[in-house]
Amino acid sequence: MKSRTYNLCLLGFGNVNRTLVRLLEDRAPELREKYGISFQITGIASRSLGWIADTAGLDPNARSNADPKVTNVAEWLAAARADVLFEATSLNVTDGRPAVDHIRAALTYGTHAITANKGPLVHAYRELRDLATASGKRFLFESTVMDGVPIFSLFDQLPAIHLQGFHGILNSTTNVMLSEMENGLTFDEALKKAQAVGVAETDATHDIDGWDAAVKTAALITVLMDTPIRLDQIARDGIRDLTAQAARNAKRDGWPFKLVCRAKRKSDGEIEASVAPEKVLASSPMGKITGTSSYIYFETDILPGLAITEENPGLYATAYGMLADFVRAVSE
Repeated sequence: MKSRTYNLCLLGFGNVNRTLVRLLEDRAPELREKYGISFQITGIASRSLGWIADTAGLDPNARSNADPKVTNVAEWLAAARADVLFEATSLNVTDGRPAVDHIRAALTYGTHAITANKGPLVHAYRELRDLATASGKRFLFESTVMDGVPIFSLFDQLPAIHLQGFHGILNSTTNVMLSEMENGLTFDEALKKAQAVGVAETDATHDIDGWDAAVKTAALITVLMDTPIRLDQIARDGIRDLTAQAARNAKRDGWPFKLVCRAKRKSDGEIEASVAPEKVLASSPMGKITGTSSYIYFETDILPGLAITEENPGLYATAYGMLADFVRAVSE
């Protein structure tokens, strides 16, 4: 199959985009032969690296120097002649920046924008969606919730269906911590275990206090229920005040604690949403979710219940969501 070569730019060069590079290299023959897609990396940028661009192609494993003439994302995209931006910077709960600015710049320049950052969905989804449409480009974000599980694209395949609500377990850090606390570790020991397995950051405040789960809940409501919602409209409680003894007792009684995300459309059309530790029946689907696994249950007006479970994903699952979005963006 005749293929086209796309210039790829990686903004944020931490674990997610580094894993994406390895996955792209591994799948390069299949992308070329099955989908007619070839690629070269022409831009890499991060706080520590600066703005690196080379239209002849970059080796992401080699040390490259930043271009002193490039001082912002718009100049960098132009210098790299970007076709696709992979945005994987850190979440800013307050306003979604600078990720919102990065994606806006990409779509304005005429580049497909793919992100693993949940912030832009909560703080600027409709603006970025409409800008993508006006630019004739795609704004895609499958990796923002449940890694590479096709939650958002699933509903693209379910036309004229209305999502009434959902509940689930969407934060891996707290799920690992609760599992370890049930098994005898203290809160601090459980946090260190979550950090050791790579699901928790050094500062795990966003996870422990329920912010990550709340942002994911808001993203699902905003996109899939077509109702923008502010984070302060979501009742939020994390696991910081939950003791290891309480976790062990709950498990012993057959009702383990889980950090549960919920959303429900009320009769007046408003959305009621929450994130909080709940006791769930051990034999229920949510009660069986342990470690880094995730679960979500959708309620629609046609399908009364649609559940998805993701078993112990790793970084490759997140990177796969971005790769799948890449294929979708350039194939449609």
